[in-house]
Amino acid sequence: MKKLLTALLVAGCTFSAASQAQTADPKLEWAVKVVALQQADLDGIVGQLVGTAAQDIVAGWAPRFDSAVPKARQAKATEEFNTELAKFSADANKIITSKVGQVNSEALVPAYMERFSLDELKQLAAFFESPVIKKYKAATPELVDVFLKKLVASTQPDVLARVKQFDVAASKIVGSAPAAPAAKPQPQKK
Repeated sequence: MKKLLTALLVAGCTFSAASQAQTADPKLEWAVKVVALQQADLDGIVGQLVGTAAQDIVAGWAPRFDSAVPKARQAKATEEFNTELAKFSADANKIITSKVGQVNSEALVPAYMERFSLDELKQLAAFFESPVIKKYKAATPELVDVFLKKLVASTQPDVLARVKQFDVAASKIVGSAPAAPAAKPQPQKK
C-alpha cells in the first residue's frame, strides 16, 4: 500500500508539473523524489493524527460513559464503544490518507522547492536512499523498544510512588478514600 501511495504521489506530482509547463523548474523532480522517499514517515504522521483524534474522542466520552452506563452494562458497552472507535479510526485514516498526495503536491513539494537548491535536493535524496539511513529506519522501532523498556524499568518505582502521593492529595481534595493502587504497567511485547 505504501509503495502504491508513493508511486501515485510521484506520478501525480510529475503529471501535474508536466501539465503546467514543459519548462518546469528542474527542482520539481527532485522535490517530488525527496517527499516520496519520506512517505513512510508521512504515513506515521497520519497514524499519529488518527491516534490523537481517537484519544480526544475517548477523553470527551470517558466521563459521560462512566456516569451514564450502569456498572452491570459497562463491559458490554466498553466492547461496543471500542468497536465504534476502531471504525472511526479506520475511517479517519482513510480520510486523511486520501488527502496526503494532494497536500504533498500543493504544500510539501513547493516548500522543499522554496527552501532547498537543486543540489541540496539531490543531496537529500541521496541521504534518504543511503543504505545506512534505510538500516537506521528499519532498526528504529527496536531501538525505541530497548530504550522504553529500560526507561520504564528505571523510573517505574518512583512514578508509582508519585501516583500514591497524588492519590492521597486528590483524596483530600475530593473528600474520599484513596483509590486502589493503579495496576503496574507491563512492558509491551513485540
